[in-house]
Amino acid sequence: MGGTCTPAMLPAADPLPADRPLLPDGSRTWVMGILNLTPDSFSDGGRFDRPEAAVRQAGRMLAAGADVLDLGAQSTRPGANEIGAEAELERLLPVLRAVRRAHPTALLSVDTFRAAVAEVALAEGAHWLNDVRGGSALRDPAMAALVATAGCPYVLMHNRGDSRAMDGLALYGDVVAEVTAELLAATGQLLATGVRPDRILWDPGLGFAKTSEQNLELLGGLDRLAAEGFPLLVGPSRKRFIGTVLDEPRPRARLWGTAAVCALAISRGAAVLRVHDVGPIVQTARMADALCRQDLRVRSPEAASS
Repeated sequence: MGGTCTPAMLPAADPLPADRPLLPDGSRTWVMGILNLTPDSFSDGGRFDRPEAAVRQAGRMLAAGADVLDLGAQSTRPGANEIGAEAELERLLPVLRAVRRAHPTALLSVDTFRAAVAEVALAEGAHWLNDVRGGSALRDPAMAALVATAGCPYVLMHNRGDSRAMDGLALYGDVVAEVTAELLAATGQLLATGVRPDRILWDPGLGFAKTSEQNLELLGGLDRLAAEGFPLLVGPSRKRFIGTVLDEPRPRARLWGTAAVCALAISRGAAVLRVHDVGPIVQTARMADALCRQDLRVRSPEAASS
């Protein structure tokens, strides 16, 4: 791939510190911070595509309480063009390397649907893979074998079609039942290839091949997806359906709508929230955890003395 290193030339990723979990254990909701490295993402395109800017943003999100950072170099907004694996790696690798150097203990995810990109990213220090092209069949069949070999956490997101076609594929009877069935079908592919079931997370794919009404229906039925036993990652951040409900055309002004969706998602069983605004959503998650998780107790000086 041009001047890009091949996986065999790259060093293996260093292991996480012994006291750093690789996956959420259910005691609290994790928050994944979004780090878009693209010029055309819908709400922050071009802001963090340079390594220096990305490292600063990574530091801010980690300081605000992010449990994992998700780096994406291919825009997946509706209508986005696909740039190809070589261009994706040219965007991704300088930032991934810089963030890993600056924050060596940070848990890093790479948002890609290409196995070739994922393989290089894992060799360069990524810990998770976040695949937005799951649907009922994996977009890249090589991804399953890679995940099986690597043993890494893998986020399987529901989707239909690519960024240009997906809006026309939002055709459902019972959206919760159909999303569940399609995720189960893709999960079957993963398991048949040898992927460990305890490494699979499900993402219902809010905003991907779904209308605003279908997104709301899906959120109301998240407990039905959670009942299948795979941890749920929910990514509502700044999305179009929130703008529709709030009559708010500015993505970056949809924080409070995002927070409301996150609180509901926790009450329905979400394990991870994928968001741009880490600090406010960490606070939202902690409060929602205290309200919704029966085994969670608020630990504070006030609580201890009450």
